[in-house]
Amino acid sequence: MEAIYIPQLLNANQQTEEVPIHGQFPDLQTLMPIRGTVTVAHGGTYLTVRAKADTIVTLSCDRCLQQYNQRLSLDTEELIWLNPNADQPDEGPLEREVSLQDLSESLSPNGYFYPLEWLYEQLCLALPYRQVCSEGCEGVAPEDLSRGSQVDGRWASLQALKEQL
Repeated sequence: MEAIYIPQLLNANQQTEEVPIHGQFPDLQTLMPIRGTVTVAHGGTYLTVRAKADTIVTLSCDRCLQQYNQRLSLDTEELIWLNPNADQPDEGPLEREVSLQDLSESLSPNGYFYPLEWLYEQLCLALPYRQVCSEGCEGVAPEDLSRGSQVDGRWASLQALKEQL
């Protein structure tokens, strides 16, 4: 999918463009193609971007280090302000106070919007912060280490240190 030229949205039906999604991102490993839609609507001084997408990702559990599959569903909306100065370099001081109102995305009204790039960022933000395979996951069992069986090769140096003590 190519970029959307923002002024061209004004000529679209209801000033909206809908982008069907069916594919994968090279930097986001998924078990099935990402399916959904991204809708971009021009609102005069802003863009309303909506996405609905589904896929399944393979994650590694933070506790037991085993891999597990997780459904990743996205249903989000974002306002992106159109600011003529958005493409200008920021020449302000490196350290300054920023109000909450200034923490927003903005694009040039004569620029481009990249829906796939935006969708990739939204999917990455939707990944769970704590990656745990199940509620009852207790992690790597200490008794497995004491019996000498290697649960995971990364524990070998800890086992060797334990034997020295």
